[in-house]
Amino acid sequence: MKIRHSIATVSVVVAGLFAAAATAQEAATVAFLMPDQASTRYEEHDFPGFKAAMEELCPDCEIVYQNANADASLQQQQINSVIAQGAKIIVLDPVDSSAAAGLVQIAHSQDVKIIAYDRPIPDVPADYYVSFDNKGIGQAIAQSLVDHLKAEGVPEGAGVLQINGSPTDAAAGLIRDGIDAALDGSEYKTLAEYDTPDWAPSKAQEWAAGQINRFGGEITGIVAANDGTAGGAIAALKAAGADPLPPVTGNDATIAALQLIISGDQYNTISKPSEIVARAAAEVTTTFLKGETPEAKTTLYDTPSELFVPAVVTRENIKAEIFDKGIHTPEEICTGDYAEGCRELGILQ
Repeated sequence: MKIRHSIATVSVVVAGLFAAAATAQEAATVAFLMPDQASTRYEEHDFPGFKAAMEELCPDCEIVYQNANADASLQQQQINSVIAQGAKIIVLDPVDSSAAAGLVQIAHSQDVKIIAYDRPIPDVPADYYVSFDNKGIGQAIAQSLVDHLKAEGVPEGAGVLQINGSPTDAAAGLIRDGIDAALDGSEYKTLAEYDTPDWAPSKAQEWAAGQINRFGGEITGIVAANDGTAGGAIAALKAAGADPLPPVTGNDATIAALQLIISGDQYNTISKPSEIVARAAAEVTTTFLKGETPEAKTTLYDTPSELFVPAVVTRENIKAEIFDKGIHTPEEICTGDYAEGCRELGILQ
């Protein structure tokens, strides 16, 4: 009888623990803090993707979304605010990767977990990191350009410009390292290089305009680290009357960039649907909320991580990578003057 009573008591206790854990998950507040509005991806893809995944995985969780608009001080205020609101998990894409070390420490002092998102936090380990492989992205876009220049018969020793991302973004540093790896091993030389403050397209355009005045026809290609800086470079080339435009790389597969690729103004971009990383962040979040430890696929900056492999997109494969896979529809991209290019590529009949 005593044994039965003990077993029953243990069963009740265990059941209570599981119920408490379930209640904690159901009642959990989760914050999704993004870094800037220079790119439209956060409002159009990242947050909607994360929200949709969380609604599926933890329908009773409350999601708080805030964007720091490239202001590191504002992001610290947002961290303090969501912690005060009871956030148990913060998915953080930092404005300033170095300053974010302090944000991790603030969160950990309140027993709040940090999932680094897209941009790593090198100086203090977060609880997890999810992203596409940023160094691989840089190497892929630059190598794609190098291969194109060779195929077009551009002679050895020809020059390219290199437009990097924000100097305060560790992901931009990884992309730069990948670009360097591809260019340094190629037959081509880097004429000049620029770190774009806050990834601002206007800053990239201003710098590119100066280099066009400086080097003129010596510029046989431009490696831009994302579609925003690519758009700035293309605008500078068009303003200077360049015809034809030298090939320009990009990254993010924004609608504007896909249209520029269809028109022939941009050479490549990277298809990395943000929803993939957003869902991974949601899965890690709910694993933590259950009191479990998410599996590390790899480690970066002493942080358990999962890094996804993206695809390079050019005119040659844009139909297969973007439209056949359902990432975008012709109705979204093939508007106005871009319809002719879409018909040429078989996207529109």
